[in-house]
Amino acid sequence: MKLDGGRQCHSTGVCLKEIIGLEGVELGADGKTVSYTQFLFPTNALGTRRNTIDSTSSFSQFRNASHRSLSLGRANSTQGSIDAGSDLGDFVEYDPNLLDDPQWPCGKHKRVLIFPSYMTTVIDYVKPSDLKKDMNETFKEKFPHIKLTLSKIRSLKREMRKLAQEECGFEEPTVAMAFVYFEKLALKGKLNKQNRKLCAGACVLLAAKIGSDLRKHEVKHLIDKLEEKFRLNRRELIAFEFPVLVALEFALHLPEHEVMPHYRRLVQNS
Repeated sequence: MKLDGGRQCHSTGVCLKEIIGLEGVELGADGKTVSYTQFLFPTNALGTRRNTIDSTSSFSQFRNASHRSLSLGRANSTQGSIDAGSDLGDFVEYDPNLLDDPQWPCGKHKRVLIFPSYMTTVIDYVKPSDLKKDMNETFKEKFPHIKLTLSKIRSLKREMRKLAQEECGFEEPTVAMAFVYFEKLALKGKLNKQNRKLCAGACVLLAAKIGSDLRKHEVKHLIDKLEEKFRLNRRELIAFEFPVLVALEFALHLPEHEVMPHYRRLVQNS
């Protein structure tokens, strides 16, 4: 980071003011007041399970119904330069198995053989670099609005897990929640090369606050680790937390069916 005429810029030449916001997310800049009441729900909707990752089916139905009437893609937004791309992610229900689908790496190298009594799959040997390229090309064709490759998204998730579990001692449910937040941002087309680490760090920070009873020194330790691991400035990270919260429509309490697939994979791989 360096100071240039009073503006803070990255070494890549991209100014902080150009990437700190999420396109389509209004934060009330320049004295403008923005209401987020459409994202909120009655406090008693969560009942006595407010601090858990589970939620009632009625609340889930309420939130899913409200989501259909909302759109984050506001063309006149002045916040940031993140390309929201297509609004596909706003209308397709989130699938926790989509980006972790083991079928993605197979691509055109998979051959399915169907016989009268059974079906089998044969995957030809291919160089890892070619397999990675084919996987990313297939992913790009299916999700043209996502600005990151599938391999990069998975790499960032591995970094998030390593930091949260090994360096900060968080349990699998917290990491699973961070994965859900991050994948939702990716599927909404909110991620790009410039903001990917800020989004990843903000997702870990939000999941830790929701999923764990953190004290002040624990929050400071987490921010220190995020700053070191992702090479971020803590002021940028803290400033990015609220735009991510708005992009997620304040829906930090997740239904069980979104979290459990990630949790099971984390437990199996631990």
